[in-house]
Formats: sequence, structure tokens, C-alpha cells
Amino acid sequence: MDKTTIIALVGKGGVGKTSLSAVTVRLLAENYPDKKILAIDADPAVGLSTALGVEVTSTVDDIRKSFVQTVENGNQNAAIELLGEAKYQMFDALVENDNVSFLAIGRPESAGCYCKVNAYLKEIISMIADNFDFVVIDGEAGIEQVNRRVMEKVTHLLLVSDASRKGLQVIKTIHDVANELVMFEKTGVIVNRMPDMSLADSLDTSGLELLACIPDDRDMALNDMKGDSVFALDENSAVVQGTKQALSKIGMI
Repeated sequence: MDKTTIIALVGKGGVGKTSLSAVTVRLLAENYPDKKILAIDADPAVGLSTALGVEVTSTVDDIRKSFVQTVENGNQNAAIELLGEAKYQMFDALVENDNVSFLAIGRPESAGCYCKVNAYLKEIISMIADNFDFVVIDGEAGIEQVNRRVMEKVTHLLLVSDASRKGLQVIKTIHDVANELVMFEKTGVIVNRMPDMSLADSLDTSGLELLACIPDDRDMALNDMKGDSVFALDENSAVVQGTKQALSKIGMI
């Protein structure tokens, strides 16, 4: 099997990362119906499940908490046994639909350091990812959490911002931090919810390639309000066309 393509979408909160992550999954599923795609929701809000129309019954954090609780209850032998079964629990936590599977990371880690547990679970996630052709990660704001809780290596780092100066500054900072923390092969910027497309040329992306500039999409907003998945979006909607442009520029489709 060829190397897994791992795409992480990161940026500050409220810029539409989850919508773009979901549309990325949709476009990959449509363009590669014979390939296996894993969508990982690394944002504690678990909004990607709604955007993809899947129901989450278990998260990686649920698995972690069951282990931690067993340790805190003083049952060391049961904890060791539970950790040995974590791999199977992780596969059970996958929600599968056609050629797309879904895994939710869950809430941020609670107080107390269980570094070996966290490292082991991250290792299992990486092992699961190896069984897929594409992995799409909807990241929490920043990049540290993707590195700490999901994986240290991605192939494509997509930096998502709105048109605000603050948003563009945040993705520059994330890119700088990513250079230290996460190995990646290709990167680029998607500016989402652009209020005036005529200003696209004046955006300061700090020398990073602008993959797409997507106007405010009323269709996407209505879709969210109705609770529909991105698979119900018209293929000519701005967010679908903009994401398609970005994935094409970065050599994904």
C-alpha cells in the first residue's frame, strides 16, 4: 500500500475549519471511491461528526478515562489488561460509512499526567491511520494539540484563516510552531468567509501560498442551521468549489 496521505486543517477558532475539513472528506470520498478515508475530529467540540452526518458513541478520551479511573481505583492488574485492549477499543470507536471512517479524540486531557497512556494511545491512532489511504484531521485551535494527542507527522498542513489581520497572524504563528513540532511536506493557506473578494490580492499570508479564497457561503450557513451534513451541499456552493481549488493546488485531487 502507498504511503498514507495525512491532511491537518488548523487555525484559530471560528474560521470554519470544521466545515472545510468535512468538505475535504467529501471531495476525497467522491474523487477516490475506491480509497479508504479516515476523518479524525481532534477538536473537543466534536463538530466534525455533525458535519459528516455520523453519530459518535465512543471517543479516544473515553478509552483513556476508563484506564485512568481503573488506576485511580487501585486495580493495577485490570489497568494493564485494559491498556492491552485499548487497540481493540479504538477500532470499536471507529464509525464506518462506505469508504469513510470517523474517529473522535474527545475532550482535552484532564488534570494529572499519564504520559505513557497518552503516548500509547497516540501510537494506536498512528497504527490505525496506516490502514487508510487518506487521513483528514480537524484540529483544535493551534498545532500543539495535534502533535500531542494525534500525530507528529502530517503530509499536508492546511492553515485556515478568515480575512482578519488577527486570523492571518495566528496562522503565521501556527506555521512557525509547526516547523518545530510537526513534520510536514506541503503547506498552504485557505482564507475562508472572505467578505469582499476584490480584496483577495491585498491579503498578507506572510509568504505562504494562498491555496483558495472562499467568500462567505450562505449555503453552508443554512446547511449548518438545518443540521445537514456537507454531503447535502450543492457542488457549486462556494465552500465546495473553494475547497476543491485548494486541494487541486496542493496536488490532492
